[in-house]
Amino acid sequence: MKVRKLSSSDEVKKRKKAVLFCLSEDNKKIIVEEGKQILLGDIGESVEDPYACFVKLLPLNDCRYGLYDAMYETKETMKEDLVFVFWAPEGAPETSKMIYASCKYAIKKNFTGIKHEWQVKSLDEIQDRSTLANKLGGNVVVSLEGRPL
Repeated sequence: MKVRKLSSSDEVKKRKKAVLFCLSEDNKKIIVEEGKQILLGDIGESVEDPYACFVKLLPLNDCRYGLYDAMYETKETMKEDLVFVFWAPEGAPETSKMIYASCKYAIKKNFTGIKHEWQVKSLDEIQDRSTLANKLGGNVVVSLEGRPL
């Protein structure tokens, strides 16, 4: 997602901005959820607000893991950090919450560059950009994805 090297514009457009992971049907593997990703090339075309789009990808009644490549501005500079999101909404079945919680380390260890981990339990919490901004840098963050807080 976040690897930087000389790339053509087509390669950059195919890089992922956000992706969701779920458990396979038999609960034995963690897989990329089909159709639940945002590519950098989508931004400005089919996706106006990547963060709002990421939030809409989350199911209301089940758990997921997500990676989100957050771009934000502090009082000094622009930054980009990879955020691991553990989505466990209150309406999810207890067994799902337990299985996802027990597998969290297994998925996290496979990704390098994760700067922040965020466990989210409600839609209100994740829809509020300032909550993510606090995770990223507290009160020094002035905008997220180009939108002022």
